[in-house]
Amino acid sequence: MTARTAGPAAGRPAGGPAIAMLHTVPALAAPLAELAAEVRPGTRILHFADESLLQDTIAGDGPPPHVLRRLVSYAMYAKESGAGTLLVTCSSIGEAAEQARPFAELPILRIDEPMAGEAVRAGRRIGVLATLATTLGPTTRLVRRAASREGVAREVVPHLCDGAFDALRGGDPARHDALVLDGFGRLAGQVDVVVLAQASMARIVAEADGGVPVLSSPRSGVAQLA
Repeated sequence: MTARTAGPAAGRPAGGPAIAMLHTVPALAAPLAELAAEVRPGTRILHFADESLLQDTIAGDGPPPHVLRRLVSYAMYAKESGAGTLLVTCSSIGEAAEQARPFAELPILRIDEPMAGEAVRAGRRIGVLATLATTLGPTTRLVRRAASREGVAREVVPHLCDGAFDALRGGDPARHDALVLDGFGRLAGQVDVVVLAQASMARIVAEADGGVPVLSSPRSGVAQLA
């Protein structure tokens, strides 16, 4: 686990309690901190990076019990460090984040919850694109629960981009993007909106041109912090 702090310049007033973010992909810290600065200017940002949470979730085909326990520990650490909120930025452990809420003394937010709400309002057939099977299932279920809360009937069409996550982890972002864009092309003609299940997939939004809306989690997920 690594932790670091980003915050306002010296002399600039803080915008209320700090915001804590828990990442399983450390590279997400910088772009999400930029988005947080837009919605909560001057607020101190605490970043916790723990790649093993995702690694153990992949190995267990879902979050094992110790991932939930560690999420609770991170929430406690965030509160002790002055944070008022913990934003979990990994969709693969999103359901574990929900399970941790009753045991935490501060709000635990999933980065992808607002995106799911947007998706059910955008169309009847919703495509869910993921690069990990451990994310595809949780995001599909999240969208279905959002539809149930809204009282609307929605069909979810899932698609897994095999090999894309390994390409990104192996230092080949171009191959990752090509595989995700190929998956997007396959979905776009079948659905009314496409959801990118992982924050790390947001990099392809500008290139995705299939005549349907494309939703990613970073901006709407961070907007919750306002």
